[in-house]
Amino acid sequence: MATIPFLQLQAFLAVARAQSFSGAARELGVSRSAVSQSVRQLEEELGVVLVARTTRSVALTDAGRRLLDAVGPAFAQTRAALDEVAAKPGEVVGRVRLTVPRAAFDFVIEPVLPTFRERHPRIQLEIIFEDRRVDIVREGYDAGIRLSEFVERDMVSVRLTDAFRFVVVGAPSYLEKHGAPQRPEDLLHHECLTFRSETTGSLYAWELERGRKTWRIPVRGSVVTNEGLFCIRWAEQGLGLSYMYEPLVAEQIRTGRLVRVLEPYAASVPGFFLYYPSRTQRSEPLRLFIETVREHAAQHTAAAKSKSSR
Repeated sequence: MATIPFLQLQAFLAVARAQSFSGAARELGVSRSAVSQSVRQLEEELGVVLVARTTRSVALTDAGRRLLDAVGPAFAQTRAALDEVAAKPGEVVGRVRLTVPRAAFDFVIEPVLPTFRERHPRIQLEIIFEDRRVDIVREGYDAGIRLSEFVERDMVSVRLTDAFRFVVVGAPSYLEKHGAPQRPEDLLHHECLTFRSETTGSLYAWELERGRKTWRIPVRGSVVTNEGLFCIRWAEQGLGLSYMYEPLVAEQIRTGRLVRVLEPYAASVPGFFLYYPSRTQRSEPLRLFIETVREHAAQHTAAAKSKSSR
């Protein structure tokens, strides 16, 4: 091979990340046909099929996965190096690509983003909101944000929030009509706004605890979604009970639009963490992002302690 097919590799890696040609085209700012042509040219040059295409889906072949594993990290480092060379003295240029659960927007992204953009205008933040399990190395992410239970042990993790609870909430109108559950098992007889996991495709069982005893209740209801945040609105409308991070419904609880039920059984989790593969692989843009989120987390913790001491 006389020359490195840079543009074709870029298109292939974008398809691998987005798992679609349309998504890759949006990422690269070109047409879908241009992406398809670039991938086809790469396949012809290598003499192998890299992407299995059907009318409904796109998936990497074994050869495609091997190429992704071998070339993906090196390609990202090359792009970062080119960005760094183009930067002015003392200026950091680059990209931070994050996978983030939608519920973490209010906790982390919204408060951190303005400060980070003001300090580092030449660093591009690419934030993919998704709730599935993600292999951040294979899929080309610099870092991820998840609850601690979803962070692999070989990752470096940075705490972003304090611990919080999962609570079951309902509107006063629903509770007046159907009554409030008194035990976890009672949820089986209630209309529950249910969430389908993007990772497993199964309905999420609500987890409760009291002391050392735990429950996983396979709740059911007439409304199923893959976007848990909508359940807050539907619960306010009296359509059923919802299971949610307590900080996300704090305002609704304070104003009486939602009421906690089964509070003695509310399960606690350690909170949200930012995680990435290793300190040796950490880029300068990622280091600066981590610095900003740590600063925000420290300020949030100090404010919370000050508020609680009043």
